[in-house]
Amino acid sequence: MNVPVFIEIGFEEQSEELRSYFKSLGAEISLERAEDKIEDVRQIISVCDACFKLEADSEIEGVLNGIVSMIPGLADADKEELVLSFCEKLSKASGQQHGMVALKVLWSLYMCLDNDSKMKFHVYYFLVKVAGETQELTTVYKDMVTVKQMFQKCPPTDEQMQKLYRLLHEMLLLNGRSDDAARVMIELLGTYTTENASQAKEDAQRCIVASLADPNTFLMDHLLILKPVKALEGQPIHQLLKIFVSEQLESYVKFYEKNQAFVDGLGLKHQDNLRKMRLLSFMQIAENRSEIPLAELGQNLDIGDNEIEEFLIDVIKTRLVRAKISQGDGVVYVSSTMHRTFSPSDWNHLYNLLQGWKTNLNTVKDHLSTIAATQVELMHEKS
Repeated sequence: MNVPVFIEIGFEEQSEELRSYFKSLGAEISLERAEDKIEDVRQIISVCDACFKLEADSEIEGVLNGIVSMIPGLADADKEELVLSFCEKLSKASGQQHGMVALKVLWSLYMCLDNDSKMKFHVYYFLVKVAGETQELTTVYKDMVTVKQMFQKCPPTDEQMQKLYRLLHEMLLLNGRSDDAARVMIELLGTYTTENASQAKEDAQRCIVASLADPNTFLMDHLLILKPVKALEGQPIHQLLKIFVSEQLESYVKFYEKNQAFVDGLGLKHQDNLRKMRLLSFMQIAENRSEIPLAELGQNLDIGDNEIEEFLIDVIKTRLVRAKISQGDGVVYVSSTMHRTFSPSDWNHLYNLLQGWKTNLNTVKDHLSTIAATQVELMHEKS
């Protein structure tokens, strides 16, 4: 986004023009300026949403940028209330088909503030909200590393960052970026310590529900080690997560029968849960097997003969499993599968495997060096 260049005009003249303009739109504001600058700007901001009734976005943007040009000249101690009030007004524009205008004006306000101003965080928070609601989140959010770098000169409090993480999670989901949303939520849960993890139970439950509901999220064992999630041990939501992490379809069906109201109350759809649990159960069955009879799959996953092929196609589409269906043999041939969980023994196995590869590569390298040296000697002998 481009930073606007404001027309040089005195504060008093700008105030009078804005008052006159909003008065012409029917806003209840005096034509006479307030004696105090802060009160003057406060009164103008209180009626600035009157311009949202206009149709021309360019006219709305010009008027609102006029207010933006008045803010930098105010003392930092006086800005917070005004900036927050202005941002609140702008955030409502996205519900009146003027979201892009609000986004541009918020960005102008953000760029006009000093890098060490604590107000930049507040403006960015509303930027995320408006950008998310207008499906323009990519214009203000790349990743968490970039966000943290934005506020290095004036770091927000932990509570402020947690509030931003929650909003980012919501807006990322709204914009179809479920992977990024999951990373932000894990970042949020990571801000809690053992001492205050119990305070994050609501966030932890939201994180679990989002992961379960996301049709593209299948590996969730990393959630179990987060302190706020551990604080939920013994509760139904934690039991449900453990089922999706490591148990089979049968366990989920039994859980749902006993806790139907709870699962439905979370906003989770039972049929979607069944689909995901069938996929996860198949992954677990296929971990140590290269051939699986279709009849066995149908029985273990409670799938009819006429549905088994469609289910297996869905499995292969996830790219978590590489397999080939042989209807003639009545068998699924599995070439590889992702593990649902990765235990310490799995990490040790991977370490030993990589060490073996490293040793073999060094051996090959030594052999090639010997061969190359031999060839050089032969060439010298011939010459």
